[in-house]
Amino acid sequence: MISHYPLPYPLNASQVFAQLRPLGQAVILDSCYPQSQFGRYDIITAAPVKTARLTQQGLEYRELNGTWQSVQQEPFSLLQEWLETLSPIASKPPFNGGLIGYFSYDLGRHLERLPNQAIADINLPDFYVGLYLQAVVIDHHAKQSWLVVHETANQITVKQFQQRLETVADTGKETSFHLLNAFTSNVSETDYQQALDRIHHYIEAGDCYQINFAQRFTASYQGDPWQAWQLLKESAPTPFAAFIDLDNDAVLSLSPERFLFCDTDGQVETRPIKGTRPRGIDSSGDHANAKELLTSEKDRAENVMIVDLLRNDLSKVCQPGSVKVPELFKLESYPNVHHLVSSVAGKLEDNKHPLDLLRACFPGGSITGAPKIRAMEIIDELEPHRRSVYCGSIAYVSACGQMDSSITIRTLVCHQQQIHCWAGGGIVADSNTEAEYAETYSKVNNLLTRLEKTIKTTDI
Repeated sequence: MISHYPLPYPLNASQVFAQLRPLGQAVILDSCYPQSQFGRYDIITAAPVKTARLTQQGLEYRELNGTWQSVQQEPFSLLQEWLETLSPIASKPPFNGGLIGYFSYDLGRHLERLPNQAIADINLPDFYVGLYLQAVVIDHHAKQSWLVVHETANQITVKQFQQRLETVADTGKETSFHLLNAFTSNVSETDYQQALDRIHHYIEAGDCYQINFAQRFTASYQGDPWQAWQLLKESAPTPFAAFIDLDNDAVLSLSPERFLFCDTDGQVETRPIKGTRPRGIDSSGDHANAKELLTSEKDRAENVMIVDLLRNDLSKVCQPGSVKVPELFKLESYPNVHHLVSSVAGKLEDNKHPLDLLRACFPGGSITGAPKIRAMEIIDELEPHRRSVYCGSIAYVSACGQMDSSITIRTLVCHQQQIHCWAGGGIVADSNTEAEYAETYSKVNNLLTRLEKTIKTTDI
């Protein structure tokens, strides 16, 4: 049984998060509606009854207010086991109790045999997922809000939710955030040139068709990452925005890209982004940039390569003949860039679970290249540092059987008083090095410059 406690609409998702955050392990999945035309639902929760993480020590879990315990089990099977303890009752909101968390790009090392060359200097778990049995869900299309409670939820926690939601939205003393220095890249322009030369060599040799190569920008900071995320959301409203509180660390995502969606009937969709142009300074220039993207043979070829890869990945767990491409080369426009987006759809096999879909397709092909495993080997060789959460996924899997997930591009990680932001692009045979290098900046300049405005003159 699922209980729905009506809440006012409109409801400020950020205020709800601030009210629930003291309960621990708070998460907000924010559609950025109406600033983002592609969004609909906001999901805010805290205080998971169970949490799982995968670290260098192996797979661990803990129960509410408990200590971490090791478990010898395949990570995805543990998460599915947790979901199967919940009664699969369908209800109107897409999330009615279930899993929410992140799956880092480096989780791929546990799924495939990969080299170990890139430096691992961000010591976050390779995945971190909570089992949440109560959540605030805001439906901006239906213009309704609820506190949704699964029948197995801890009633003390539910009462804490209700009390905090009844409190006037006063988050207390506002904490601050500011950078101590400007962002610097881990890849110089010369290094970038050399890496792309190496990628072109691999392509000419037939090792691969496309490699997604990224650079990382890092700065030191003081204050609360939650404040940083709110600043970034103003500059980059996207349909898959998310903030995950990790005690002393945090994941700040402003992703525009859906990874995998699966509804309660097993209908599957993925929406890879391949092809980017900056927004123009005026309407004429903006239109020209969009038209150039839509007609670019290079970007269309890059898009098709990833569509083919994802068709293959979906076919591993979807019914034979069900995998289709409903949309190819659709233009989606965001405040700072135009993107070329396609969609691949299928029907999940009757004996497969949404987590089987996630495992079969992970990490997303749009941020690896093709073929996937060889591309990941080359990425590990050429990128100086491991990607951590970047290019992984943030996902929810509901007790009702619905799953939605993002590709964690435009995603920052706060760890040990440093904030990291990545930007990359797909490199193919006819990629121009200068254009690719400039494109990485156009993707995240709005994020970097917004945070750099917080640098105090005394910090310079």
